[in-house]
Amino acid sequence: MKIGFIGLGNMGSPMATNLAKSGHDVQGFDLSAPVPEGVNGAASAAEAAQDADVVITMLPNGTILRTVAAEVLSVMRPGAVLCDCSTVDVDSARSVAEQARAAGMAALDAPVSGGVGGATAGTLTFMVGGPEAAFQTVAPLFEVMGQKAVHCGDAGAGQAAKICNNMILGVTMAVTCEAFALADKLGLDRARMFDVVSTSSGYSWSMNAYCPAPGVGPQSPADNDYKPGFAADLMLKDLRLSQQAAQSVNADTPMGARATALYAQFVETEDGSGRDFSALLPRFVGRARS
Repeated sequence: MKIGFIGLGNMGSPMATNLAKSGHDVQGFDLSAPVPEGVNGAASAAEAAQDADVVITMLPNGTILRTVAAEVLSVMRPGAVLCDCSTVDVDSARSVAEQARAAGMAALDAPVSGGVGGATAGTLTFMVGGPEAAFQTVAPLFEVMGQKAVHCGDAGAGQAAKICNNMILGVTMAVTCEAFALADKLGLDRARMFDVVSTSSGYSWSMNAYCPAPGVGPQSPADNDYKPGFAADLMLKDLRLSQQAAQSVNADTPMGARATALYAQFVETEDGSGRDFSALLPRFVGRARS
């Protein structure tokens, strides 16, 4: 396929590289990031989108997505697909889908899980909202960039799935870190704590696959001085999106709201910015009960 790829940052660059390596003709554009090897550079988003079968975007937020969508939809050929892999608010995803329909094209919201490591390895999971036919068009590209793509429903459903998933992740990581800090103060060895919890009712991805305690369980950012695999700043962004969505549909999410406030404090007034989201553990270890 001929692919326009807009947004070549930490996630977009390896995704575009994998598409190019698989034989697709990839035209890439970013305002500041370099164009990776194998990807043809474009002078603008519109140029990258010109005559493309699929235009993929990986952008920081919904406001930028709406702006870029307006620019590229005006030059995309009828029948082409705009596939946004950013994590943005549900309203922006649905707005872009409506813009695409009005222009004779289809749009997918397809946020990802798996981080930079998954983008590089081609093992991302895509949560996809939008028309079934458009999903089938882009499915071969999802197979190159990831290990799984789930069609979640109509426009906005992909973003809804991502937001709900990451609200769970934020809450479970926070309580996992709290529990390790409590175990320390009760004199319980961390390795024994892991052995019990990882095989009993406290089992979770945060404990078993991404343990926040260094030297315990599989390798994780905790073993690399909490250099981010998934930055606390990004967790805060996703948690705020969850609360924005919850407010828009009048949903009661007290645990999500508390996790949002905790990560906001950690990132904005403590030392969490630029650290992995599991770095809450040393934070809790160094604090007394308030």
